[in-house]
Amino acid sequence: MTLRPAILGLGLAGGLVLASGASAQDRPPERAGALKAVVDCRAIQDGTARLACYDAAAAALDAAEAKGDVVVVDRKQVQEARRASFGFNFQMPAFMTRGEKVEELNRIEATVASSRQDPHGKWTIKLADGAVWKQIDTEKLRKGPAPGTKVEIRTASLGSYFLKIEGIGQIRAKREN
Repeated sequence: MTLRPAILGLGLAGGLVLASGASAQDRPPERAGALKAVVDCRAIQDGTARLACYDAAAAALDAAEAKGDVVVVDRKQVQEARRASFGFNFQMPAFMTRGEKVEELNRIEATVASSRQDPHGKWTIKLADGAVWKQIDTEKLRKGPAPGTKVEIRTASLGSYFLKIEGIGQIRAKREN
């Protein structure tokens, strides 16, 4: 059994959706073709034909995922990606949220991996997850944060963030990487 007619049908259906005039925000994100092929097998009445369809579609989905043409993530992985992108002006694509209301992430807690001070007295702090934050205000800290120090980062105004360093103080910072 071949999936070419199903893929051709998906292409035609996609063209009709695009031509309908509905904006991308008005409709749910389109499913990946390989996943849709699996789901479409449910409509086949004959059990033997349905099983053959599932076998072929599952094999195609597995091969697409193995090649990286299809990426499967669960909700926990999406939340981890949102946390990892904290500090960037980045909005998760609609296919990552499937149209659900995403809770605003306005603070994270992390651990310092290393810190250094530049010649102007401003701190650059690398977190355990690899994120690098650079001080943008002129606040003086009595000492730099040591590896293992806990920090809380929360949103501030004008695209900046407050980086509160446990036992040391708070600075205004921005994400570098």
